[in-house]
Amino acid sequence: MQQADYVQHDATSLADLVRRGEVHPRELLEAAQARANETQALNAIVMRLDDLASQRVAAPFNLDAPFPGVPFLIKDLFQDLAGFPSSGGSRALARTPATEDSDVVRRWREAGLVIFGKTNTPEFGARNVTEPALWGPCRNPWNPERTPGGSSGGSAAAVAAGVVPVAGANDGGGSIRIPAAACGLFGIKAGRGRISMGPSMAEGLNGAAVQGVVSRSVRDSARMLDVLQGPEPHAPYHMAAPTSPHAEAIRTAPGRLRIGFTTDSPIGTPVDPQATAAVEDAARLLSSLGHHVEPVPSPVNGLHVAEDFLLAWFCAQAFIVETLREQVGADLKDFESDTRLMAAVGRSVSAVELLKCEARWHEHNRDLAAFHARFDLWLTPTLSAPPPPIGSMDTPWALDLASDVIARIGLAGKLRHTSAFQSTVLHNLSWTPYTQLANLSGRPAMSVPLHWTPDGLPLGVQFVGPLNGEARLLQLAAQLEQARPWFDRRPRG
Repeated sequence: MQQADYVQHDATSLADLVRRGEVHPRELLEAAQARANETQALNAIVMRLDDLASQRVAAPFNLDAPFPGVPFLIKDLFQDLAGFPSSGGSRALARTPATEDSDVVRRWREAGLVIFGKTNTPEFGARNVTEPALWGPCRNPWNPERTPGGSSGGSAAAVAAGVVPVAGANDGGGSIRIPAAACGLFGIKAGRGRISMGPSMAEGLNGAAVQGVVSRSVRDSARMLDVLQGPEPHAPYHMAAPTSPHAEAIRTAPGRLRIGFTTDSPIGTPVDPQATAAVEDAARLLSSLGHHVEPVPSPVNGLHVAEDFLLAWFCAQAFIVETLREQVGADLKDFESDTRLMAAVGRSVSAVELLKCEARWHEHNRDLAAFHARFDLWLTPTLSAPPPPIGSMDTPWALDLASDVIARIGLAGKLRHTSAFQSTVLHNLSWTPYTQLANLSGRPAMSVPLHWTPDGLPLGVQFVGPLNGEARLLQLAAQLEQARPWFDRRPRG
């Protein structure tokens, strides 16, 4: 199969070609590998698994599987493949092979997907850009001087560049939706308990993190959700499956929805006019489709959400660092300075303070539930501005230089209350202030690629749904995809 033909298909269509015998999985793999070779400058793929993939396409496929023979990439974070390292973008794990497949990886393999590489991610997924010291920055196919977002930036860049039609991702604070919005893709974050994070962990970030994909078509994401959802015997909890598969649900229109939209930043930081225009344009499109759309204030106190998200996040970084020091003998120098600083701050948080923070998560959840009692969905920008230049989110050199000294002498607890630290955190969060609420509340949310800036950069919009609202989100996404198709919008070159 020629690359010009390969990129015309989504994963569902490629699987149909294999079933009909019109193409062999080996041809699909060769097309994907050739495209990966051509786009190496994007630095989207950090580990090639070509030998493993070649062995797979030489074996028979179950043609009844959802995606027989379709090339696929997994994220190098929390998507373990037995026998190969899952670095998480960190030097501390770069040479430690996984002992077993993650549940999602096992399910992807059972679905017939051919895994031939792992994608770039910031260290432990802790940034909204993908610029790890270990692998170097990943670049946006729409403009290589810009970030593809994070933390699933490598997967998003690979899909946007036509290497694969869909790729593995996960989302602990926006890491599916952010890169989807920055790369002109569709990305849905499922609700808490829909998809297992196991078997190596019970849940990620106190249940805020979930597994998933980024894709070029709604139907691919719907079918992937059907592949991944469902209980595992070791999972601490699970959400009951819907009455019909999501792949079938998207064939039905969502009906007339009540949608409230907000453009102001929930943390009071500036919003680019293009982000505002993206939401206002989406609101007009939704109205033309028969939905009731009206402006609303934020249903939550955004500053409190950000504070409670970050406090738990810093504690999670402390847990990761201490666990790796114990289990694999990692040294502090094996971690990036930002990670060391976040971990030091996390260690300064008392158990009571963390439990109070987690209790406030439920308050934010109740506020969002009250909103959903009045509106079916909440519409916001996914990003407050177009994708920024590579390196623009770097920690200021002075704070970076001082962080290790501060951590070493035990002043991290005081550091988190300083204006320099708070302004740095606010600067980094100001590009993505809309996404964390869905993670804290465990609600499903999606980014839909409806807007491009005048200079050709994607800028998606976000919809946040209620509990068990994945099917409705996907139905609306399918309706929007039909009204304003985006599949054929691809970066030049």
